[in-house]
Amino acid sequence: MKDQVIILAAGKGSRLKYDNLPKVLVPFKGQVLIKHLLMRIGKIIQNIKPVVVVGFMGDKVKAVLGNRFEYVKQEEQLGTAHAVKAAKKNIQAENVLVLYGDMPFISEHSLRRLIRLHHDEEANISMFTASVPNFENEYDCFLNYGRILRSYNKEIIKITEFKDATESEKQIKEINPGIYMFNSEWLWKNIKKIKNKNAQREYYLTDIVEIAIKEKEKIYSLPIEPREIIGINSMEDLLAAEKML
Repeated sequence: MKDQVIILAAGKGSRLKYDNLPKVLVPFKGQVLIKHLLMRIGKIIQNIKPVVVVGFMGDKVKAVLGNRFEYVKQEEQLGTAHAVKAAKKNIQAENVLVLYGDMPFISEHSLRRLIRLHHDEEANISMFTASVPNFENEYDCFLNYGRILRSYNKEIIKITEFKDATESEKQIKEINPGIYMFNSEWLWKNIKKIKNKNAQREYYLTDIVEIAIKEKEKIYSLPIEPREIIGINSMEDLLAAEKML
């Protein structure tokens, strides 16, 4: 078994005015939010169950999605790296693709491109990045995304979360969607090195990029259209997303 998927789905729906629902079960265009992503995943990786990391009202997620998935509970909301670590025992494949259940627009074509790049390069870490012209009007939903820092020769050298970014870093227009593909063995060896020394006191999966750089590991990246990586975190995001479909 070559590839497996982890879908992070532990968030609450309170910022979307659904206090009684996990965020991924918020209604969106005739489906719950997460099913837009799952329809695409099902066409790409079919021989092994995706692992869905649940938290708030996780039983509701299981009831809606059924037994076509494996489930892991993130007992505490301690960040994206903490959520991925919770799924370790369920990952059997050589490579693992990490996705977010609140991103309804990512295309099958883009996911196939990332998987192909990862395989062709025999990479340990591959990821998407997106570039925006500014953070105004239809692009204001990307303001809080992490920023991609590159060296003079265009290699990725760091990803800074918005809440930890300096004013100059906040001006960077290349952003991090948070979608990665890892060699599983490399991931489990290095994810435990991530610390929570940041403004949120959380374990950020983005910090694994800096760990890779320290190990002189090449980070492979692909550009993706900004509209594909819109995450639904607020009513404003939801309304903007509904206009795009």
